[in-house]
Amino acid sequence: MPELLEQEYNIPIDELNTALNSGMFVHVRNMLESMAASDIALLLHSSPPKARTVIWQLIDSNIQSEVIEELSDEVRNPILKNMSPEKVAEAAANLDDDDFADVLRGMPDAVFKKVLKSMDKQDQVRAKRVMSYEEETAGALMNTDTITVRPNVSVDVILRYLRLKESLPEATDYLYVVDKNDTFIGEVSLAALLTSTTSKLISEVMETDFEVIPATMHDSEVASLFERYNWISAPVIDENGILLGRITIDDVVDVIREDAEHSMMSMAGLDDEEDTFAPAIKSTRKRSVWLGVNLFTALLAAFVSSLFESTLDQLAVLAILNTIVPSMGGVAGSQTLTLVIRGMAVGHVTQANSRWLLGKELAIGFFNGLIWSVLIAGVVAIWKQDVMLGAVIAFAMMMNLIAAGVAGVLIPLMLKRMKIDPALAGSVILTTVTDIVGIFAFLGTATWLLI
Repeated sequence: MPELLEQEYNIPIDELNTALNSGMFVHVRNMLESMAASDIALLLHSSPPKARTVIWQLIDSNIQSEVIEELSDEVRNPILKNMSPEKVAEAAANLDDDDFADVLRGMPDAVFKKVLKSMDKQDQVRAKRVMSYEEETAGALMNTDTITVRPNVSVDVILRYLRLKESLPEATDYLYVVDKNDTFIGEVSLAALLTSTTSKLISEVMETDFEVIPATMHDSEVASLFERYNWISAPVIDENGILLGRITIDDVVDVIREDAEHSMMSMAGLDDEEDTFAPAIKSTRKRSVWLGVNLFTALLAAFVSSLFESTLDQLAVLAILNTIVPSMGGVAGSQTLTLVIRGMAVGHVTQANSRWLLGKELAIGFFNGLIWSVLIAGVVAIWKQDVMLGAVIAFAMMMNLIAAGVAGVLIPLMLKRMKIDPALAGSVILTTVTDIVGIFAFLGTATWLLI
């Protein structure tokens, strides 16, 4: 993995680790000074906790704030905990509003209060403002670095104003038009400003057919809008139409990446902020919860098997074949579950089309059941010289693959309605369903027909 990182990102991780282990701290400091903040953040994520502490002390204080905004909570919080409140306040003050809020939210309450006290009045006001928006909303994601103009000003005046500024906020593609009360009334692109007659008024060149983002919108919905309309930036307004700020594509990319990580890690029962190099005890504590849940579901499936203990005693061959049906159902159900969760995440699956999707997966379960039940029936009948046994496992296979398809659709829909993350709990519930249905269908039918 270190070789791959070095090749793709030109980060000399091996050389840095060797220098750290050899105590060549001056050499490490010089190497860090030549690296971008994002590369240093990647280095910190790729280092054990003790090495992170040393690396952080060697980073130039002028770029510490840039590094902080690139770190996950799991890596950032221990670093901030070891810094004085004054240093944390100094580093956080240079962050954009969204990153500023993210850092403050990640702090324990006691640390947050100390940091807030050490800030100047202006930053205290700013902190209270950015913290007023709920986490994972457009308000928490936005920045206030907008350029606003009035509709009754000429293009020439705006162009001269922009030249006086000498620089523009990053990812600026539109200027926002507001009235005297800061109510958002339109937007004008930089392209329109450059290509319009300078004597025209902004009201003549601005766009009034626009999409705006409410401050309360969930950040996943914001990301979907950016993807749908190919935005670079978008204005954020409050419930009264007052312009609050803007969201830029770089922040949306972070949301998309975090959502993808969340879905991937949740399916394994892990926190999406899980630190690869976290202490063993801490990681064990986090993972034990879902291992406990999995043990409970496994015991539930074992209990169903125990109901047919006498059947297994009389036909030992059933114990050999008993794992096949639940296993096939688990794989088929996981395919459907993954497809539905992805569809829900990108907004493709809704209550309106869920019935059609359920019908489709029911048909897929039937056709897959038909194919694989015939195949397994033939294999078992030839292997064990028992046609009836082949018919029993074929019937169980058919029932479980149909159940897997239905469960793969219904489980995430029901969990979402209950406000439970389908990615987190869906796979555990699905496995339980396919195990119980598979075991019950196979051993129950065998008991009925063979004993």
